[in-house]
Amino acid sequence: MPTVAVLFQAIDPPIINGVRKPRKPGGYQDSGADIAYTLRSTGVNIITSKPNPSPDTHEGWCFPDSEEGILTAISQGATHLWANTIVFSSHPLQTASCLDDHASTVRVIGQPPGLVEKFDDKLYLNDKLRSLGGSFTLPKSWEVKATDHPPLDLDSFIQTNITDYPIVGKPVRGRGSHGVKVCHDPAELKDHIESLFDESPVVLLEEFLAGEEATITVMPPSPGSGRLGYWSMPPVTRFNHDQGIAPYNGTIAVTANSRVVSEEEMRDPAYEEVMRQCEHVACLIKATAPIRIDVRRFGPGSGFAIFDVNMKPNMTGPGRPGREDQASLTAMAATACGWDYSGLLQEILRGASTLETFRQYRSPF
Repeated sequence: MPTVAVLFQAIDPPIINGVRKPRKPGGYQDSGADIAYTLRSTGVNIITSKPNPSPDTHEGWCFPDSEEGILTAISQGATHLWANTIVFSSHPLQTASCLDDHASTVRVIGQPPGLVEKFDDKLYLNDKLRSLGGSFTLPKSWEVKATDHPPLDLDSFIQTNITDYPIVGKPVRGRGSHGVKVCHDPAELKDHIESLFDESPVVLLEEFLAGEEATITVMPPSPGSGRLGYWSMPPVTRFNHDQGIAPYNGTIAVTANSRVVSEEEMRDPAYEEVMRQCEHVACLIKATAPIRIDVRRFGPGSGFAIFDVNMKPNMTGPGRPGREDQASLTAMAATACGWDYSGLLQEILRGASTLETFRQYRSPF
């Protein structure tokens, strides 16, 4: 029987190629508490940072992802660490020598730090996918750097490169819908790029996809369930966008603007095509936990394009008091597979790998 400790984001991500990923307020303690509470309710041994934390609050359920926090969880008997946080190559899970003696026995749920650091860069991953000769459908994109030499003439760049509007501007290492905006003319685009430069020297511009948006969760191989390859949960379609962008789930619960695609809708071959592409992405990067890929049609009735690969899907779910509407997009998709939130968490838990394997990850690119 596993003994699980959930980790939350207590340490700031480093600056990577001049860019720091914005930290989520609370460090994912809300979803961490959902995970710990729900697993405990189904009989899984859960270690918490405080004795008998209240289901009414997210505090006390999770351990900080610092070296000290991880060691404390292990010293209290944790055999499994649920890394509900943002990892990177210098994260303690990867580098802390004090964990070496536990590397072959302690198991981790999440993505390897080396995978996240490399592929959390949306521009880098999309360019790698484009280089594979048409295997993936992606929107047109442009990179804008504040650090270019000679200094960037933003007006000239926009006039030369951007001929069709609307255009989406967003950070290359984003979180949710933070910093994502649909711009309708050169002046609006310039203002948005300059605002993004205040927090990042690199900005990603993308062709605006005007059609239906959906999100697809791809699960890693699950030999215990008879699934030997990467596989997609049913798509979840998104609606009620705010100025062309799906609103942040901390503002509007995704259950209010999303639903699982129906069996009748699934007769459209565009869904199956993009699901296979999403599985191919997960296989290429060798994901060790669920990833969530956002896709959107170019227009009504067209095929889908991949526009955002999320290495850490939101994992909120119902169970704690007042959290009835907090199912994440992945949890919503799981219901179409016959899993409630606890069933989804137990399936993910079964996919844990040792810290040693976690640390040995090598990028395919």
